[in-house]
Amino acid sequence: MPRAKRGFKARRRRNRILKAASGFHSARSRLFAYAKEVVMKSWVYAYAHRKLRKRDFRRLWIARINAAARLNGTTYSKAMHALKLANIDLDRKVLSDIAIADPAAFTEVLKSAKAI
Repeated sequence: MPRAKRGFKARRRRNRILKAASGFHSARSRLFAYAKEVVMKSWVYAYAHRKLRKRDFRRLWIARINAAARLNGTTYSKAMHALKLANIDLDRKVLSDIAIADPAAFTEVLKSAKAI
């Protein structure tokens, strides 16, 4: 009787990893053992950087709002405080978009919040 091999399930598992490793350089995309290491690591990086991307965008929005607020004679913190007191519930992403696309509208938002 021939020896029992792992068969379809194992091949499918290996091919799934090798497919995820396509585009990697050299043995990393061709040999299962290497591919498994780098694919697992890439998934760790992907998970971590999905979290970091949220922080990075928030920092970008804050920098843009601060720049626009300073053009209007105030600072980011004073502008955000005034918006909060005036119950203007615009998030940082929307404020950033307004500041870039329509500076006059951003000025009006700050005026309505009495930030300037």
